[in-house]
Amino acid sequence: MDWLERLASRARGRQRETAAVPGPSVGVVTDSASALPGGWAEAANAADFVRVVPMPVMIGDQIYGEGSAELIPALALAMAQGHEVRTSRPAPGQFEAAYRELAAAGCTSAVSIHLSGQLSGTVDSARLAARSAEIPVEVIDSATAAMGLGFAVAAATERARAGYSAAEVAADARSVAADATILFYVPSLDQLRRGGRIGAAAGWLGTLLAVKPILVVRDGMVVPLERVRTAPKALARLAELVQQDIAGRDGKVRAAVHHFGNASEAERLAGIVGAAAPEVEILICPLPAVLAAHAGLGVLAVAVAGDRSDAAGHIVQGAGPAGAGVPADGVAADGVATDDEGGRTDTGNAAGKPAGNAAGKPAAPGAASRTRSAETKAKGSKSSGGAKEQGARRR
Repeated sequence: MDWLERLASRARGRQRETAAVPGPSVGVVTDSASALPGGWAEAANAADFVRVVPMPVMIGDQIYGEGSAELIPALALAMAQGHEVRTSRPAPGQFEAAYRELAAAGCTSAVSIHLSGQLSGTVDSARLAARSAEIPVEVIDSATAAMGLGFAVAAATERARAGYSAAEVAADARSVAADATILFYVPSLDQLRRGGRIGAAAGWLGTLLAVKPILVVRDGMVVPLERVRTAPKALARLAELVQQDIAGRDGKVRAAVHHFGNASEAERLAGIVGAAAPEVEILICPLPAVLAAHAGLGVLAVAVAGDRSDAAGHIVQGAGPAGAGVPADGVAADGVATDDEGGRTDTGNAAGKPAGNAAGKPAAPGAASRTRSAETKAKGSKSSGGAKEQGARRR
């Protein structure tokens, strides 16, 4: 039984238990960078109160929406031939339409969870649309991507279905996103270099463009973690880092392996991780086109979500500078990243030096996220207990 089948089975069970209870009053909105598999909302019995806004990908003068049948083969061909590929944020009107649909479906509020604002201006479009929405909308910058975002959306969906308030749904989404880890490697830096995506990491990587860098999403940005010389070594090291991350978590842990143009390698990576951690539920799915457009063919990415068991961290500290961001939507000449719609992300500190600790060493991957998560949990601990009681009464 695969991930979607298990999800559908749980949803059917909850539907039988709550057959006489009205639908959720809190709607959930996200964007296609969340990497949620096709049919996910239907399988989760959430089609009435969940909306996924597609993100545009531009190949030449042709604009495609995520999910269109022509996009994946056109994108793969364009990257193989070295043609220009660009991405952009969705228009605010697309979010306005999503919020309007939820209001018409009976939702009295919504939580809108999106791709890191350091990588795209998507969250800004959502905020702009929320101002004129018919219902109150809480917009969340997830500071992550792919299924790091997707797992947060899934958690929010479960909370909304259980009858929790918008504030409680949003708090859970923030917690899951903050605790998520995204690790990946690209077999070639060509696509990142072609669009200027190496950015401030260029000094760290040097001119050795044959390296297979392992990267991590840290503080909402893509930053280099380790340099590996060959693809087999990169795959093995990526598996080790993922296993190490999983070992540092308690309770239910979920993982997703993303790929683009290399499904067999993704299956092999999932097999390695699954053999080492058989209790972990692993989903294998393509990287969304809007992210693959910047990572390139052959990318492998792994998202891990679940409660962390320690505050000190568990991923080996990387050699890459914490401030050397590799933005997903462009880099301006001044070293400040921009997306095609004008979003910005700083790639270093005011002095132009990589961020790190007081001793000048780079911070461990995900350390800031863990700090934010701990703060979120501490601030919400008092309310979360009451939330569970309220949820129990609603069920």
